[in-house]
Amino acid sequence: MDFINKIIVGDTIEKMRELPDKSFDFCFADPPYFMQIEEGKKLFRVEGTEFDGCDDDWDKFSSMDSYKEFTKNWLYEVRRLLKDDGTICVISGMQSIYEIGSILRELGYWVINDIIWKKSNPTPNFGGTRLNNSHETLIWAAKSKKSKFTFNYKTGKFLNNGKQMGSIWEFPVCSGNERLKDDEDKKLHSTQKPEALLYRIIALFTKKSDLVLDPFGGTMTTGAVAKKMGRNFTMIERDEKYVKYGQIRLDNTNAEVGDVENAVFDIKPIKVTMKEMVEAGYYQVGEEFVNKKGEIAILADENGKLTYKGSTKSMHEIAAEMMGQTRRVNAFDYLYVRRDNALISINEIREKYRNYLVRGN
Repeated sequence: MDFINKIIVGDTIEKMRELPDKSFDFCFADPPYFMQIEEGKKLFRVEGTEFDGCDDDWDKFSSMDSYKEFTKNWLYEVRRLLKDDGTICVISGMQSIYEIGSILRELGYWVINDIIWKKSNPTPNFGGTRLNNSHETLIWAAKSKKSKFTFNYKTGKFLNNGKQMGSIWEFPVCSGNERLKDDEDKKLHSTQKPEALLYRIIALFTKKSDLVLDPFGGTMTTGAVAKKMGRNFTMIERDEKYVKYGQIRLDNTNAEVGDVENAVFDIKPIKVTMKEMVEAGYYQVGEEFVNKKGEIAILADENGKLTYKGSTKSMHEIAAEMMGQTRRVNAFDYLYVRRDNALISINEIREKYRNYLVRGN
């Protein structure tokens, strides 16, 4: 079956069973929430108009046991389809997230984090009978405890203005021009997710060219964002109407790949040794290594050992002694050498050597 960068039309469990084991790097799933709205019950806004919430047939189940069986079956297939180091991010509301989390563990998934999507513009509780339900929960889980999963930590820091990314994310619900409409100008799908939410998920938990599965395609938000970010996708959806409009959306989406999409912040630098840099002429045995206090150590050999106050040790141990520290420090963060009568960080010189290896200049 040709399934890469395609929408597969049909029942998600049946279609997943036709796909080969260990095909996918990541799965985003926005399954039915089983809202458990009473038959015939309507919700009204404060001014009296009817609220068109989620009462679609695809969200209806005969009982919680039926919903749990459905959840277990699709999660089983996703786990089979994930590569050994693959992960899943599944979203739901308070009606079903606890059942989903329990089933994930039962099937052998390893829960990494839960994430709160705090809605900046949530739907009010019109009756005033309980707290305003202003968030949804995502569970990010690996295929197993042994999985070496992708997590672009530094990309997360970049997206969070230099601070460690936390587990509470605030985005508005999907609205305006982003929300897909049908030919009658009515919203196409009750639970369309905002692209901003998927952008962050895919940026943090996948790499460029990864294959992303969405077993509940809906309006194809996952596929559209994946395509835009240089990932591949497979969407499964049984509703022909969603497929029709979703395919148009995918066809009109173009890749826009930059530093975040390439996760350049998380690319590990080339490992280089002092011996290599000495042999390449970037440092000279016998030259002075200086800290900010003006204290001086001498490069004793090509392997990077320094001599300070008659003692010769590794550059990291000597850097610590020069600072009055009892534990080793990273000398590249603290020491300088003279170049053209100016003090230059030895880390800056190391980066120049790395750039030379990459670019040849």
